[in-house]
Amino acid sequence: MHYLSTRGKGGEIPSAVAILEGLAPDGGLYVPEEIPRLGAEEFSGLAGFPYPERAARLLSFFLTDYDEEELRRYARAAYGPDRFDNPAVTPLVPLDGRTSVVELWHGPTAAFKDLALQIMPHLLRAAVAKTGSHEEVVILVATSGDTGKAALEGFRDVPGTKIVVFYPAEGVSRVQELQMTTQEGGNVAVVAVEGNFDDAQTGVKAIFADPELKMAMAARGLRFSSANSINWGRLVPQIAYYVTAYLEMAARGAIRAGDPINIAVPTGNFGNILAAYYARALGLPVARLVCASNMNNVLTDFLRTGVYDRRRNFYTTISPSMDILISSNLERLLFLLADRDPGRVTKWMADLKETGRYELDPGALRRLQEVFWGGYADEEETKAAIGRVWRECGYLLAPHTAVGWHVLEEYRRTTGDPPPTVLAATASPFKFPAAVLEAITGEKPHTKNELGLVHALAAATGRPVPVCLRGLETRPIRHNRRCRPEGMKEEVEKILGLNGKR
Repeated sequence: MHYLSTRGKGGEIPSAVAILEGLAPDGGLYVPEEIPRLGAEEFSGLAGFPYPERAARLLSFFLTDYDEEELRRYARAAYGPDRFDNPAVTPLVPLDGRTSVVELWHGPTAAFKDLALQIMPHLLRAAVAKTGSHEEVVILVATSGDTGKAALEGFRDVPGTKIVVFYPAEGVSRVQELQMTTQEGGNVAVVAVEGNFDDAQTGVKAIFADPELKMAMAARGLRFSSANSINWGRLVPQIAYYVTAYLEMAARGAIRAGDPINIAVPTGNFGNILAAYYARALGLPVARLVCASNMNNVLTDFLRTGVYDRRRNFYTTISPSMDILISSNLERLLFLLADRDPGRVTKWMADLKETGRYELDPGALRRLQEVFWGGYADEEETKAAIGRVWRECGYLLAPHTAVGWHVLEEYRRTTGDPPPTVLAATASPFKFPAAVLEAITGEKPHTKNELGLVHALAAATGRPVPVCLRGLETRPIRHNRRCRPEGMKEEVEKILGLNGKR
């Protein structure tokens, strides 16, 4: 299995090189030259495996320059009981006769990013060895909330790596911010950016593409890579939890093996739902993918019209990990919609950069809408979904998952589409206690102390606080760097000592 850039330059490379580089030299994203296709017997053969074994087997179809035994070692280390508090890793919870929630937040940072970022450091270290590189790898991350902490925790004190995380200063919850700024580890750095996530993400991409900085790093034995989902090594492990959810539904008798399901995913950067698309392309019986957005509904408009237009108001919401207007991972889907024509993708991305918009041709739009359906929830609709599901099902949704629930209900009302649906629960509700408490009680909390609200939410619901959030208020602040978007490169130079400072 080889990989190529969505923008066509650089030729075909093995998966280890794609993981080590993160972003293609031409600015594109690496994609597999083909997507393997599994039959019904191969899927049913995965049913009896525990999660780590199943994940390793699925990874082996895509990462063919890694042998399956090493992938099993990495998966066992990533998904063991010392990392995940539920033996199922991604437990499936049926909520009504048609909807099951796959909980993706039982890892060490209580967010779905752990499913990829616990195994990715193993894949990256192996990639360094497989490519014969002797450089120290500097992981650059832009986060809208959850990726940052998950990446910091995954790469903490991993030999041969450093990690620098940029987050929007006013665009994450207080819990998310404290998780990052109290992070331990001798190889980690965290910087608040005075802007939104798109500013941070654009800045990171510019740093990747800076030839002068690359030369300075090479002279010091350093090279960049990414832990954002633009890195194939971040995206591909996520396929496993959709396959697992399907197999669990079949095992419980909720569906018969081979019956189609729908999958609903709240998403901002498009990586999580793209993993579901790859699971479908792999042969998993998935009929439709329901893409849920918050008020930053650029994806909803794109899926309905074929026009991607980021020239719109940016909203800071109670679902901050989705506060995104430039969905980087969408480029991988565009490559497939364009019949793998990198010229068309390059044109669309140039239009986006130069004018802030691009438009699909009718054929690509038709293929898009055959699989995807998009909707969004505003703030009041999100809170209403949290309250309703709590009252009717006794189940506590995080704001992001509530966005998914609302859009799924809208999809069913609009289409009448009957298949059972898996809804991706992307984070623990305890990471957003103020919004969740207000939603289930109908009253705004009287304090802005989010750490106190974590315990208030536990008292109000009888649900335990995730281990990773306990005692967060007593941990010392270790990272208080701050910069404007145009100062991100300088911050990286200081952190790495490229200008004589650290």
